[in-house]
Amino acid sequence: PHAQPDVDRYRGLIVLGGPMNVCDQPQRTHLTTELRAIERALHQGKPVLGICLGAQLLAHVLGAPVRRHDTPEIGWYDVHTTADGQADPVLGPLGERAPVFQWHGCTYDLPDGAVQLARSESCEQQAFRWGEKAYGFQFHLETDAALIERWLNLPHHRSELEQSGLPHDEHGIRHTTNQVIGQVKQTADNVFNAFLDLIGRPERRIALPSR
Repeated sequence: PHAQPDVDRYRGLIVLGGPMNVCDQPQRTHLTTELRAIERALHQGKPVLGICLGAQLLAHVLGAPVRRHDTPEIGWYDVHTTADGQADPVLGPLGERAPVFQWHGCTYDLPDGAVQLARSESCEQQAFRWGEKAYGFQFHLETDAALIERWLNLPHHRSELEQSGLPHDEHGIRHTTNQVIGQVKQTADNVFNAFLDLIGRPERRIALPSR
């Protein structure tokens, strides 16, 4: 739990999600470790991508408040990109509007100096860029059907969905997943490949043994 990642060794940083929140640092000390890693990567001008909790951690490092949202987002929601989002080299493949998977109860304010890239009808802050290489995505563009099914079968997640008061249940989520996951996967590939282009190619590759 006290390990400190050596950010200096890497060309970029991707921070994923989790069921905890930024305010849980006293009980979950690894969050402080992640915040320090993000701060170090930003200081070095390296590409940073925060997803869900990772986006909230990035916003927190940049000085923006992170708080409980009045309505949780769990399941599939349409996000609408701003004009900056549509022109963005990373998020641009999302188009003007796209379905994305969500599972969060907190939100953040747009950090000072950041550019808002996307919003949804139920949550204003969905994606932002700070500088040219730091991105926060509130949504889970990385999910596939297997991961969504895994989340739906976790007791804590099932309870959270049941108590959310949302109009859809796990069956509705599965139905929508089957309808949109193919489109989402292609979009996700384009977005993540564009972010990886910011990091660049490895200086060396491990040679595979010839057969």
